[in-house]
Amino acid sequence: MTTTYSREPVIAAAEFADVLNRSTLGQRRPVDDLSRLEGMIHHADVIVTARDDAGLLIGVSRAISDFHYCTYLSDLAVDEAYQRQGIGKQLIGKTHEFAGLNTTLILLSAPAAREYYPQIGMQHHDGCWIIPAQ
Repeated sequence: MTTTYSREPVIAAAEFADVLNRSTLGQRRPVDDLSRLEGMIHHADVIVTARDDAGLLIGVSRAISDFHYCTYLSDLAVDEAYQRQGIGKQLIGKTHEFAGLNTTLILLSAPAAREYYPQIGMQHHDGCWIIPAQ
């Protein structure tokens, strides 16, 4: 199987929801609200996709960036059937390249993925605060 990585400015909300559901990220994203997903897609600065030979979306990263100082990687999803093949690492690397390697890439980990990120060379940072969505 060949995996093709591309920067895609827009993907269909239903396709985005589908890959989120096939990954563990679907549990923490509004996959039943296509209008909200469309807004997430259209207001992202960098979307990188991973597709299999048939064109099926098997992974996606979605980031917000100023392209000069910081890049927030808000979604990283890889279909569970394709995990442990380096797809997530490639998506992160390509996202950072498209946003600019001069930016600091920032990611909030899903609980189940906390052990993954140090294995691919990301550094832990404990100074994060949030105001949850209402």
